[in-house]
Amino acid sequence: MSGQNPSDRTIRIEPWNEANRTLVDHVHPSDWRQPTAEGRYHLVVIGAGTAGLVSAAIAASLGAKVALVERHLMGGDCLVVGCVPSKGVIRAARAWAEARRAAERFGAPVEKRGEGDFAHAMQRMREIRAAISAHDAAARFRDLGVDVFLGHARFVAGDAVEVDGQRLEFRRAIVATGARAAVPPIDGLQTAGYRTNDDIFQLTERPERLAVIGGGPIGCELGQAFARFGSRVTIVDRGERILSNDAPRASELVAQSLRADGVELIPEATVTAARPIAGGRSLTIESGGNSRQLDVDEILVAVGRSPNVEDLGLEAAGVEADRGGVHVDSRMQTTNSRIFSIGDVASTHKFTHVADAQARMVVRNALFYGREKVDDLVVPWCTYTDPEVAHVGYRPDDARAAGFEVDTIEVEMADVDRARLDGATDGFLEVYLRDGSDEILGATLVAERAGDMISAVTLAITHGLGLGKFSETIFPYPTQAEILRKAGDLYKRRGLTSTAEKLFDFYFGALS
Repeated sequence: MSGQNPSDRTIRIEPWNEANRTLVDHVHPSDWRQPTAEGRYHLVVIGAGTAGLVSAAIAASLGAKVALVERHLMGGDCLVVGCVPSKGVIRAARAWAEARRAAERFGAPVEKRGEGDFAHAMQRMREIRAAISAHDAAARFRDLGVDVFLGHARFVAGDAVEVDGQRLEFRRAIVATGARAAVPPIDGLQTAGYRTNDDIFQLTERPERLAVIGGGPIGCELGQAFARFGSRVTIVDRGERILSNDAPRASELVAQSLRADGVELIPEATVTAARPIAGGRSLTIESGGNSRQLDVDEILVAVGRSPNVEDLGLEAAGVEADRGGVHVDSRMQTTNSRIFSIGDVASTHKFTHVADAQARMVVRNALFYGREKVDDLVVPWCTYTDPEVAHVGYRPDDARAAGFEVDTIEVEMADVDRARLDGATDGFLEVYLRDGSDEILGATLVAERAGDMISAVTLAITHGLGLGKFSETIFPYPTQAEILRKAGDLYKRRGLTSTAEKLFDFYFGALS
């Protein structure tokens, strides 16, 4: 049965071309007819980003009666303004950089800086995003047996939400409303105009001058990409160094790469004011007691994420939340035992793959009385700069704070033949072991494809495989992943005690 069409279904993403129309037709179709809520749902999911989509699909596949509510675009940030578009743009920018560097590295024809079709690169991203959006489409989830409501959900009781005048009662609910770009209170910024990841991918013309406020992963990834497209990029960051959550050496290698791409880095600096000027914007930057003006065409704000907890009626459901997000325990259960919360709205790790893992876990906890804990997840993450920076598990200081004695194994990318052949020697692998054993506590990898390679270490930690197992594993030669085997070999060599060396000397001496 079908209810009435919601009153407002007009959503547009600029530029309003065929690719973006296809995207919207998939994830928020204007002619969508709401289902009619009948009876109590086993599960109501609010938010159709990664966390919501995965939990709804799994629950429905198991036979549960499921409702999924999304007020904007299904697929969420990852599909529309995050992972998918950013990696499409980063790949295009890397191709531009490779074309320019090919002359010096490989004797290829010269490509001049700034030449290229920026609009084409952005349109390629939009077309790929539109194709991928079919996986997150409202019609697909309807066909999976999910009641899909496109509208705004508010809790009206501890066991019910309301959407477009319909009351959806539930046994369990999941709040998966995600997060949005945080915007600092800079004087004049609203008047001057700025962009975040929410709308930077709408650009069809390359900005000649781009200021990036924030030197975290988003700021560094997109700052480098636009510099490679030919923009003059300046990154302004409060911290002493960019990527402050990563190892200092990793941060410095990325900083060197950014500077090589023409990015100006201004650390320990604050943007105190912004104002519109003819043809652009002007920022006032305070650093080291000095002030300077920076005139740019566009401003990208990339200072973090704010969880979407407003206007959900959480108080009516007895769910506690604040500016840090929805309060949950280790099982992702809120202060209302019927309601769980996952993804960026409740997690300290705001990554798509974490939202996916939490969704799988929370369905078991919510519907089958599972006791799985989010603290037990082994979480890798990656910053997609060039080189990429990937990490999993403990950092050395965190491991020591947790009571571990730490031994570090380090291998340089320059020692890997494939990295030398590829001209990608800027990087390293650090593996953090429990002292006296090959138990892997964590690892940091800086390399051209670090995000792909870190998964092997994640697998080892998850299943209790020691670093020595990498030494016993055959890796194809030549590959950059051989750095993992080299780390295993180094551990084995270091484990060769002086007593063992004497025994070997005696053994081979007796044979001579």
